[in-house]
Amino acid sequence: MSHIYIYSPSSAVRDKAAFRRGVARLKRLGHEVEIDESALSSHMRFAGDDATRLAAIGRASASGAQVALISRGGYGLTRILPELPFKAIAKAVEGGTHFVGLSDFTAFQCAVLAKTQTSTWAGPALGEDFGIEGVPDDIMEACFDDLVCGQGEGTGWRLPKSDVVAMDSASESGKEGEPSLHVRNAMLWGGNLTVLCSLVGTPWLPRVKGGVLFLEDVNEHPYRIERQLTQLLHAGILGEQKAVLLGSFNRFKPSPHDKGFKLQTVVDWLRSRLRTPVMTGLPYGHVPTKVLLPVGRKVELLVQDREVLVFWG
Repeated sequence: MSHIYIYSPSSAVRDKAAFRRGVARLKRLGHEVEIDESALSSHMRFAGDDATRLAAIGRASASGAQVALISRGGYGLTRILPELPFKAIAKAVEGGTHFVGLSDFTAFQCAVLAKTQTSTWAGPALGEDFGIEGVPDDIMEACFDDLVCGQGEGTGWRLPKSDVVAMDSASESGKEGEPSLHVRNAMLWGGNLTVLCSLVGTPWLPRVKGGVLFLEDVNEHPYRIERQLTQLLHAGILGEQKAVLLGSFNRFKPSPHDKGFKLQTVVDWLRSRLRTPVMTGLPYGHVPTKVLLPVGRKVELLVQDREVLVFWG
């Protein structure tokens, strides 16, 4: 079906079995899989030293593959952003290569967008998604297939009921049957909240006004999520957006000290401080069911009752 290039720009691959399962799975789906020569390298916690990982990004850019897919996230990209081969990456995208990943890959995506106005894709990683034991999520696979076949035009999901009340109270239409929100020609951008916050005040954070910002995170307690959202709020970033879409925030442990403070508390607080609509339930993040999202593309966002549609085709 397509040529997929696997490389490791961030943390070292510790779960070699998941890596092998992911490669085998992609091959069974009919893809030609090319593995970068340093994909399984290890240097401290990284997939090779900085020079090794930069070289891997360069090879991925020169591969001519339809998809350059990261093996995993973790940590490592923020420290090499100044040395990224931006021209080669932009040339590869122009030639038809889709760079796909999540988590730490947010740093790569934001930097590429800031420096080249080039679009990449927020989506799966090899080990976490294609390499799981058992059957990978069918929605994730369907979205990935749409990408490689050039058929993806948008995505959608159903809002939780609590969001509908918040959307109704903030609706500007005031007429029954009209969309509670309709945003046109807005840039879609975002990714991992922690990584995004680490770029504030640097040249690697895109200056997006009137955009649609999507966010997710993993292993972060709600108070830490609120603290990071507060940073984006006080930096003026959230208020400049047409909408904020919250994906999955998971794998944290509640504390007895919380006394009722939870993730919904954070969402409610953010809505009380922000006129920008905040929607939850986006199927994206460190979860099996994840859609693919074009970072840096202009989109149309439509909210009708509990249905949310994002179009980019």
